[in-house]
Amino acid sequence: MANDRLRALEDVEKEIAVVLQCAGTIVLELSKEKHNASLLDRQLNQFQTSINRIESELSSQIRYLTQKSNFKLSEKRVCAFSFSIRVKVATGQPHEGSTYSARKDCQMALNRAEYARVKLGELRRTCEMMLDPQT
Repeated sequence: MANDRLRALEDVEKEIAVVLQCAGTIVLELSKEKHNASLLDRQLNQFQTSINRIESELSSQIRYLTQKSNFKLSEKRVCAFSFSIRVKVATGQPHEGSTYSARKDCQMALNRAEYARVKLGELRRTCEMMLDPQT
């Protein structure tokens, strides 16, 4: 399962490279005095398809991480409870386990994924505006 997730993220990375390549080709073509409309259309379609794949996979990864973090937090609570019973028996004082680190890591991962999604959306809008200057 972890290998599948890593492979999916590698595919996202490759799609981001495709998006950047398409954007570069589109900008280069638009800088020419005479545009090749069919090349622009093909590159724009590839760009939009790649953006959609990236957004879809990043959303899937976010859902997975959210579900996984909720499970791990529950698992940590059980472990903390079990540990607190042992500590209380050994020392007479209760132990409170902390899930702060796991929650912080999850939130940071979600923030990075959201930031990547926003930046890709901005890039898509910029390219669309360059291709369709009438709007």
